[in-house]
Amino acid sequence: MGGVVLIPLAASLAWLAGALLSAAAMLWIWRNGERARPDRVALIVAAGCSAVWCALSAGLGADSGVAILAATARNLALIAAIFCLFSADGRADSLKPIRPVIIALVLVQLLQPVVLLFQLRADSAPGIVSAVFEVRVVIDMLVSIGALMLLHNLYAGATNGMRPVLRWTGVALAGIFAYDLNLGTIAYLSGENPGVLTDLRGVFAGIMAGLFALGMNAAGPRVQFSPSRAVTFRTLSLLLIGGYLALMVLVTKSLALIGGDIARASQIMFLVLAVVGAGVALPSTRIHGWMKVTATKHLFQHRYDYRQEWLRFTRTIGHGGTGSASLQERAVKALADITESPAGLLLMPNEEVQLELTARWNWPTIAVPAVAADFGFSGLLEQHNLVLAFDEARRGVDHHGEQPLVPAWLIEAEDAWALVPLIHFDRLVGAIVLARPRTPRHLDWEDFDLLRVAGQQLASYLAEQAGQQALMDASRFDEFNRRMAFVMHDIKNLVSQLSLLAANAEKHADNPAFRADMLVTLRNSADKMNALLARLGRYGSGQVHDLAPIDLADLARGVAARLRTVHPVSLTRDAPVVVRGNREALEQALIHLVQNAIDASEPGMPVFIDVASDGLNGTIEVVDTGQGMTPEFVRTGLFKPFVSSKQGGFGIGAFEARELVKAMGGRVAVESREGLGTRFSVTLPIAEAVRLLAEHAAPNTPSQEVA
Repeated sequence: MGGVVLIPLAASLAWLAGALLSAAAMLWIWRNGERARPDRVALIVAAGCSAVWCALSAGLGADSGVAILAATARNLALIAAIFCLFSADGRADSLKPIRPVIIALVLVQLLQPVVLLFQLRADSAPGIVSAVFEVRVVIDMLVSIGALMLLHNLYAGATNGMRPVLRWTGVALAGIFAYDLNLGTIAYLSGENPGVLTDLRGVFAGIMAGLFALGMNAAGPRVQFSPSRAVTFRTLSLLLIGGYLALMVLVTKSLALIGGDIARASQIMFLVLAVVGAGVALPSTRIHGWMKVTATKHLFQHRYDYRQEWLRFTRTIGHGGTGSASLQERAVKALADITESPAGLLLMPNEEVQLELTARWNWPTIAVPAVAADFGFSGLLEQHNLVLAFDEARRGVDHHGEQPLVPAWLIEAEDAWALVPLIHFDRLVGAIVLARPRTPRHLDWEDFDLLRVAGQQLASYLAEQAGQQALMDASRFDEFNRRMAFVMHDIKNLVSQLSLLAANAEKHADNPAFRADMLVTLRNSADKMNALLARLGRYGSGQVHDLAPIDLADLARGVAARLRTVHPVSLTRDAPVVVRGNREALEQALIHLVQNAIDASEPGMPVFIDVASDGLNGTIEVVDTGQGMTPEFVRTGLFKPFVSSKQGGFGIGAFEARELVKAMGGRVAVESREGLGTRFSVTLPIAEAVRLLAEHAAPNTPSQEVA
């Protein structure tokens, strides 16, 4: 590089440009700079000396004695500016070790005129000239290294109020001394000044003087260079790749200097290992994640780029349409993308405020029980809006008494990393479980704040969708009721006609035998029509009358025998369990569930009915080994009217079964896994328990008076 120089005219113009920039910066600082700045006078002197130095270098050359003296004066003024900045920060204790360093730098810089004087007095022997040149270069390098160390300590220990003052001034000072250090290093290694770097030194000094002026202006510290994170990460990647290539070149050149067959073999082996290492490291997502976390931690004030996170969040939620993921899955993905979690689950409360699995995103392996969390855990999340870090829970950290309420399956799942509640108007809409990121880290205050806000936004989306779905269901019910009104009207007319026909036939039929047969047929038809009308009238009423004790085992045997002719139905347990309900309605609900299980099963695969009791409730379970259902369908489609997975299905069977059981004071639960099968559980209170509770609740009963 030392052999490449600019043409004399271009070099002179470059030095003159540096002189003009430095002079303009000096005038700007003198007239418009903040007069309270402690380094104002030192920077005015430094800019003036820089202008004189550049002008002398343009006319006499950079190696002339007067130009070297002007450069020395400029460096002394810059060292004085550094000392003024140290003293202005109020760190009296830190000035004690700084003063000796400042004095040492000044003394080393003052050696430059001594060496210059020695050069003028000594003979022009080549050996002396070379030695003097090396000494001058070493002096410049020592001063540059010392100044850079002082600048590092100055900025690293500066207070928050002092850092805006140091921003542009520190950049300019570091740029000047870093340029001089690079120039001196190349000159020392090559034995001569590098032509291009030497000729451009004045222009660079003028630009740095302009930064002095920008920093001295009252508006200067507010001007910030804020590159985007994408640009920063790409720049960092390019720097790492450049450093990697430079290391390869350095090592291979060093091996080549050794010579011999061993050196050449080592050179080839190093190249192969370096290329293989790059091929393994560059595509690695773990290494990319580590680089991103490290860069974010050390280069940015905040962990997140909130603008980019919000744009990505809204794009993920708004990317709907045919064939895309459901809103529930998009909600999980939107929250997982914030923390770079690879997977997640959405849990939502059921009618008993127990959390159930609603959707999963990229997490097919984790086993989630039918009741993912009890109502106590849901209430705690709702009350405290608690973002739960499972690593803390595993260590026994307890913030709001959640330790005994956290579900065991989440503690045992090592991949489970965090749980974010979704709160809408102080009501828990759901909770999202996030998987552990590929680059391990701990949650901090910034994670908690952002996840809470994002969770509230997702809760509003889910609540709005639930409201829209409720309106759609109500609209469909209105349409259904209107249609049923017409059906019931027509059937009533038919029943009236048949009843009239039966009455006329009873009076006017001539053949007694024919008359008897006709009467039986007509009356049976009328009875069936009336039964149909009664059943249609119950749709949507939510009421079941005539509750009485029912033997569940006897009911299950009857349903199994009735449907066994079309599909294998097996009764696994038939212990006598007497519950309170309406036999006709319960039989109708059970037939619905068993028929659904038959439809979901392969031909020949049995459907199992199990009758059991826990002392207070009786339970009938209908189990099949069919294809199963997704959590999303169980949550949003199974018990929704007019939503059916069957070809031509009306979509009210499961809904009607649940409503009938609910009207009898019971409940219907479902547990399903895709590819394994489904289990429906119908639970009703035992008749004796209902009787005892009624007697206990009735005031002034005879038994109480006797007691």
